[in-house]
Amino acid sequence: MKKITVFLLALTLLAGCGENSGYEFSDYHCNLVLDNSKHLDATLATAMDVFAPGVFCTIGYIYKGGNYYTFRNNHGLVSEKPFNGIDLRLQNNLRVGQNNGLVVGFGNLDNPPQFFAYDQQCPNCFSLNAIPMRSYPLVVDNLGIARCSNCRREYNLNTGGNIITGQRGRPLIRYRASTSGVHGILKVY
Repeated sequence: MKKITVFLLALTLLAGCGENSGYEFSDYHCNLVLDNSKHLDATLATAMDVFAPGVFCTIGYIYKGGNYYTFRNNHGLVSEKPFNGIDLRLQNNLRVGQNNGLVVGFGNLDNPPQFFAYDQQCPNCFSLNAIPMRSYPLVVDNLGIARCSNCRREYNLNTGGNIITGQRGRPLIRYRASTSGVHGILKVY
């Protein structure tokens, strides 16, 4: 009986090994907290709306005489919002994806809809350690499909970022995230 128990335990441990070892989220941690009750950004709000699944928003930041967040959703809305006092205080800890880009939104295939946050860089082309670092940003279409122009892979944002077209490889990098509603707080960590 003891040998059977040890065998079953070993079999269970080995089942977790392989290409996908069961880790759903990245070990690279973002540090983004956006209070949309202060920013009141309509583009970001579209992706934070549980009643509008399938709308995804790309978030980045730029400097142009000050720090600004940039927002672009997959239905053509684009906007920028300057950092407020809270954002300025937190900017030293700001990490918006591996190379200044996140994609957030509710998937449209689960009931209730699941909130997702992905890195905007293609996980099969981008390397955080490459010298020089080259950007391979994903472009999101109105159906929630993210495309890499370098490797031509397509990822479905509605189903967890799996590859739907192109060579086999890694799915999109996912982050833990939550939202408290359209004009609430977005946290990606």
